[in-house]
Amino acid sequence: MNVDLLTVSSKGQIVLPIEIRKALSIESGDKLAVYASDDVIMLKAIKMPTEEEFKIKLKQASKWAKEVGYKEEDINDIIKSVRKNKKK
Repeated sequence: MNVDLLTVSSKGQIVLPIEIRKALSIESGDKLAVYASDDVIMLKAIKMPTEEEFKIKLKQASKWAKEVGYKEEDINDIIKSVRKNKKK
């Protein structure tokens, strides 16, 4: 693994080295998620699914929900439960 030094501009911007952009297929306009913990910063490339990929995932999720017995009226309770557990 190579280590590159980046310089933060007066506007807080950095430039990702071309080798990294090519290796990860990152292009202008792509989205990156940034995580920070103590003195560590991590970037993750976010690739939005195509409409077809999204439809496939939605069908898979619907099939799974049906298999485990979830109904549309359960959605609000599930969301509340997840949000409550995240606050803990």
